[in-house]
Amino acid sequence: MSVRILIVGGGAGGLPLATRLGKRLGKKGLADITMVDSGSVHVWKPRFHEVATGAIDSDLDAVDYRAHARLNHYSFELGTLTAVDRAEKRITLAPILSSSGDTVLPERSLDYDILVLSIGSHGNDFGTPGVREHCLFLDSREQADRFHERFLNTCMAANYSSAVIEIAIVGAGATGVELAAEIHHAVDMLKLYGHQHLDRSKLRVHLIEASPRILPPLNESIAKAAHTQLEAMGVIVHTGTMVKEATAEGFVTSEGEVIAAELLVWAAGIKAPEILTTLGLETNRVNQLVVSQELRTTDPYIFAFGDCCACPDGHGKNVPPRAQSAQQMAITLARNLEHLIGMKPLQPFVYRDRGSLVSLSSFTSVGNLMGNLRGSNFFVEGWLARMMYISLYRLHQAALYGWPRTLMLLLAGRFNRLVRPRMKLH
Repeated sequence: MSVRILIVGGGAGGLPLATRLGKRLGKKGLADITMVDSGSVHVWKPRFHEVATGAIDSDLDAVDYRAHARLNHYSFELGTLTAVDRAEKRITLAPILSSSGDTVLPERSLDYDILVLSIGSHGNDFGTPGVREHCLFLDSREQADRFHERFLNTCMAANYSSAVIEIAIVGAGATGVELAAEIHHAVDMLKLYGHQHLDRSKLRVHLIEASPRILPPLNESIAKAAHTQLEAMGVIVHTGTMVKEATAEGFVTSEGEVIAAELLVWAAGIKAPEILTTLGLETNRVNQLVVSQELRTTDPYIFAFGDCCACPDGHGKNVPPRAQSAQQMAITLARNLEHLIGMKPLQPFVYRDRGSLVSLSSFTSVGNLMGNLRGSNFFVEGWLARMMYISLYRLHQAALYGWPRTLMLLLAGRFNRLVRPRMKLH
């Protein structure tokens, strides 16, 4: 009987892992690979801000898990993880309900020999009052679609009444910065598609950050360049500003100032799903599973990677929760699972920072690329940085489809531009 490898989570790391294992183990009958996800399609998380503003159509850009599984020799199961029975090596999935509340599939269980958890993370509200009630998040495609609907309706109403649109975003990490820029680009596009009275001069986007500068985890030169570009667009940047409450009218700062807005977005910090704290495995203060450098949890049959794990980087810190981290972990973990089946020693994961790129929509991009000599890095901006940023997504597609199909998708996208609007308008 082949080894049963169960992967929970089909995100930036989980899907490439299932793809790689399917081709290397599933195709040869060496393992039975099953991937579980709560959604039926995959959209690359770093592009959720583009889904939110309509810069991309998630229906066209999505990967259908079932179709992809058939092509890559693994199985797909739709469902949300609710429990793990470590003694019986079995997981439980919640029932699947229709939009009207009827049961489509009952509660189910799946057995495993090796379990891999890659269930990502969600926004951390740090217990701030009113955030869950009044703020939009961008943790899933569904949330990005919800923002898109609210954003289009707000713009439609503003165009009709010639009103000012006010949007406030808490968190000036990559997501918050990129969303602020995309909103300005989207308003430009809407003006071309019949919103004659809509203008960026009537748009006020507030970007709120508790740290002294935006993009705190990244190089200061990147932060300065991005800050300058955002202010040139008209984004109102608030640094060193703590938010103590969210209300229906806007955000209330620790100084008592109210930053009024119609749309409130929370993009500050991450936290792994609460279910990870119920498994009897070691977790940290943000619910991440503590893993060894081989990506193994305190249960030898359970591995974890991506945003949901705390993995040491070998220098006294944890690997940062970024898409490139998850993609690199997927390669190491695929190799280690092959070694485990072949009774070979596991290899430690070594994180290699390839640099950071931040997209400011069609306006520009900024970032740095890591060099190979003495850890040097190179600051890039403008057209070159923009092309490099776009190439990151093409590399992700190549990991899923291979380069021939990726190039065909690129050509298909070019043809689509001839007949489709430049942004999603519904």
